[in-house]
Amino acid sequence: MTLTEKLLARAAGKASVAAGENVWVNADVLMTHDVCGPGTIGVFKREFGEDAKVWDSQKVVIIPDHYIFTADSRSNRNVDILRDFANEQKLPYFYDVIDDPEGKWQFDASQGTLKRQYGTRYAGVCHAALPQKGHTRPGEVLFGTDSHTCMAGAFNQFATGIGNTDAGFVMGTGKLLIKVPETMRFRLEGKLAPGVMAKDVILHVIGEIGFDGATYRAMQFDGEGARSLSMDDRMTIANMAIEAGGKNGIFEFDEKTQALVDERTKLNGTKSDYQPVEPDADQSFIYESVIDLDKLEPTVACHPDPGQRKKASELESVELDRAYVGSCTGGKTSDFVEFAKFLNGKKVVIDTFGVPATPEIVDDLQTQMWNDKSVWQVLQDAGVQMTENAGCSACLGGPVDTFGRMNTPLKCISATNRNFPGRMGHKESQVFLASPATVAASAITGRITDPRTLLS
Repeated sequence: MTLTEKLLARAAGKASVAAGENVWVNADVLMTHDVCGPGTIGVFKREFGEDAKVWDSQKVVIIPDHYIFTADSRSNRNVDILRDFANEQKLPYFYDVIDDPEGKWQFDASQGTLKRQYGTRYAGVCHAALPQKGHTRPGEVLFGTDSHTCMAGAFNQFATGIGNTDAGFVMGTGKLLIKVPETMRFRLEGKLAPGVMAKDVILHVIGEIGFDGATYRAMQFDGEGARSLSMDDRMTIANMAIEAGGKNGIFEFDEKTQALVDERTKLNGTKSDYQPVEPDADQSFIYESVIDLDKLEPTVACHPDPGQRKKASELESVELDRAYVGSCTGGKTSDFVEFAKFLNGKKVVIDTFGVPATPEIVDDLQTQMWNDKSVWQVLQDAGVQMTENAGCSACLGGPVDTFGRMNTPLKCISATNRNFPGRMGHKESQVFLASPATVAASAITGRITDPRTLLS
């Protein structure tokens, strides 16, 4: 069996499963957020009763993150709905925006968008917060009401996005009927060259198979090249499996996985025991591809979908209005550090926005020093507008006062994960997806730029 098949077999209590088989699986974690949480709660109460209890309060994780730092009253209200439910159900893993369990959330626009407006429990973007808070454990099944839940596959999990109806059912029963997906294998060899990042790997893959090339399939990444990648790199790649239509993305377990998971479960007091799955010798794949990381170049996904792949060097005539680094895909500490390496001592020539994924990443960037400056200061000195209000922000548009949102037709190069029309705001805007390195180089020149041209 493949890694995904072994995970689903275990969760179904079966010795084995095969692609195409429908099986009832037990969930280890259900995650929801402010966009889909209220709807999921509504389904749960409608189907199980107003006074029903969730199947396991230790396994429900609620992380407001999408439409948070906006004066839009309905968006603010959604956080309050989550808080009421968490109080009612006595859920220990509700990462509230405010500290007062009886309070109401209201964004104060008069304070501006750059200084932090959140309490001590706020966790930021759900997909980055889940591993930071110790909720991603190898060998487990994670369901989330967000398509990029597949990011947790970096941790040797079966992690996939589900809708509100399915999530309401899981909330009440802890189970879900799943069709076992076929598995596509991507064997990675070699190592990434300077100026090339994990984002270039997944953009290359999606360009090869198309933005629907993995529809309802598992995307398995393995090989020596996969093992050379950091956990942040693996998260970037697994995150965008959905951009090829994938049901999930998954990596093998190794000492890097173990080190991060053990550290985070201990730090947060979350469940610390887990059982990873190892690959079988007789795995059967629907598709196999070998990718030589040494030969990859900085890659860009052009408007209007992630499958429109071109090399950055082929797009240097494309002039830009905006640059953006952030989101679950491109807002991790390592993403910003690479971004800052290119901007150190330079200035951006277009509007450039930086949105760290979590408050912990904000602290990382403000405390990691390069000579006499923090990474945060390096970015600010380069002209980047950096906000402490970690979250999804303009990655998915949001209300018109969302930080970094494109409210007019603009061309933006972004380290985010999706570029369908209207994704980051105005429906006539264009989004070019790229790595933080490519975004940095392009922000310096004002046009799409291969970052290797700036390497000394």
